[in-house]
This record gives sequence, structure tokens and C-alpha cells, in this order.
Amino acid sequence: MRVVFRAVSGEARPGEALVITGPNGSGKSTLLAILCGLLRPTKGVVRYRRQDGDDLPRDEWGRHLGVVAPSMAVYEELTALENLRFYARVRGLALEDAGHRALLERVGLDPDRSTPVRGYSTGMAQRLKIAQALLHSPSVLFFDEASSNLDPSGQDWLEGHVRLLIDEGRTVVLATNDRREMTWGSRNVSLVG
Repeated sequence: MRVVFRAVSGEARPGEALVITGPNGSGKSTLLAILCGLLRPTKGVVRYRRQDGDDLPRDEWGRHLGVVAPSMAVYEELTALENLRFYARVRGLALEDAGHRALLERVGLDPDRSTPVRGYSTGMAQRLKIAQALLHSPSVLFFDEASSNLDPSGQDWLEGHVRLLIDEGRTVVLATNDRREMTWGSRNVSLVG
């Protein structure tokens, strides 16, 4: 067994952005997967607290967490709108098409575009992944390589959007080595490779 990291401890509060940095292979993506509940740590525990101070049960994490990661899937044979409809159904959300359309506009995608996602640029697909992560209005958002594949205007949009999420009182956690993204957080944690 290979040790990826040890003794990682910390806390992030609503309205705060935490940036996790470190060389390739240092465990940034692994740490995010643990924080999201996709992987279990070999030692220690991850807790999310409700406003009343009680721990949020693990089976409820999915309702409160949103994730944008390179490994996220989008269905290339569907349109962006169809992708959001599908993910809303999977999540059991009652969001109507007007909400899906508004969310696509929010991330800079045309909700009327009838092209399947396979015809999208990688930057457009990244925007769709961000829309999927926001679909259920999570209170905590995790971004792994957030601006990956975004052009300069897309990076500007994402920075403004991350700042808006923070202003709305959401917690944002970014795993990145992008110097620009490193400035988006109120605190930085560096993992050693």
C-alpha cells in the first residue's frame, strides 16, 4: 500500500474557499474524492455539520455536495439540456425545463443548441460539467482542475462565478496547480508529493 498523504486536518466554513495545491501525484484528486465520500480514508473521518451543529449523515452528503472533476461523465449523444434533464431525474429533482435552461445560460451555454455534446469543444463540455454540479444547488462545491480546457474568457467567467458562490455563502474547495486559481481561495493547503 502506498501512502498518499498523512495527517491532513482542517475545516472550511460557509462562504469560504479552500485551495489545495501540490505537485502531480501528491494526492489532490484523492483528497477531494475522500472529502466527497467517493473514497474512504484508511484513517480519520470527514464530517459535514448542519447549521444546528449536528453531523450530516453520510447518506445525505450527495444532497449537499457538488463536484466538477475531469473524470465526470457527460452523455455525448445527448444535448446539454437532455444531460441536465437526465441528471435531474437521477437526483430525484423536480426542476422543470425553465430551470435547466436558466442553469445552462448561467454557465454560458445555449439551451436551444440541438447539437449533441459530442460536437462540443472541451471547454463547452467543462461548462456543462459545472452546470451538472450546480443542478441541486449544493452548499459545498468541489472543483478538481476547475478551469481545465476553458479559454481566457471562460476562466474569467469561472473566477467570477466562484466568487459569486462564495458570496452566496457556499463553501468552495479547489484542487489546482493553476496559479490564477490559487488566488481564488481564502486559505491554501499544500500537499507534498
